[in-house]
Amino acid sequence: MAEAPTDDHDLRLARLRKRGVRIGEGCRIYTEEFSTEPFLVELGRHVGVAGGTQFITHDGAIWLARDGEHHENTQHVGRIVVGDNTFIGQSCILLPGARIGANCVIGAGSVVRGHVPDNSVFAGNPGRVIGQASLAISRMLQSPDTVESLQFPEEERRAFLEKHFGLVPEGNQS
Repeated sequence: MAEAPTDDHDLRLARLRKRGVRIGEGCRIYTEEFSTEPFLVELGRHVGVAGGTQFITHDGAIWLARDGEHHENTQHVGRIVVGDNTFIGQSCILLPGARIGANCVIGAGSVVRGHVPDNSVFAGNPGRVIGQASLAISRMLQSPDTVESLQFPEEERRAFLEKHFGLVPEGNQS
C-alpha cells in the first residue's frame, strides 16, 4: 500500500500524477500548470521545476485552420519529455513537442521548443543552448556565494546569509 502524502509538495505530486503527469522519483515541482493534456508530459528522475513554469501540450493557433467546413476538429498536440537530473527555472514555457535531455539547466523565463541535448544550459526567448550544464554547476560549486545553509531553520539561515553578504540585520541599522 502506498504511503499517504505528508506535505504540500507530496500533495501536489499526487494531484499531478492523478491528472496523468508521469513523474520520476526525487522530483521537486512548484507548478501545477500542465495544460489540458497533462498525460502527455513525462518528467524523469530528480527533475526540479520552479514556480510559474507552464507545460503547454497543444498549440491553439490551429484554430485558424478551422473554417467550418474543413479541419473543424483538428488539434495540434505534442508530448513534452524532460530527462533525468534536470532543472527548469522560474516561469519557463515548454511548448508542444519539447524534449529536454538529461543533466540540463533551463534558465528562468526560457521558451523551450524542439530538442535540448543532454548536458546543456538552455536560455532565452527564443531559447538556445548557451553552454554545458556540467561546467555551469562546476562554476557554481567554486563560487564564494555557494554556501551550505539549506539545513538551517529559517531565522538561522537568514542570519547566516546576512553575515555572509555583509548585511546589517533589520532593527540594527543606526
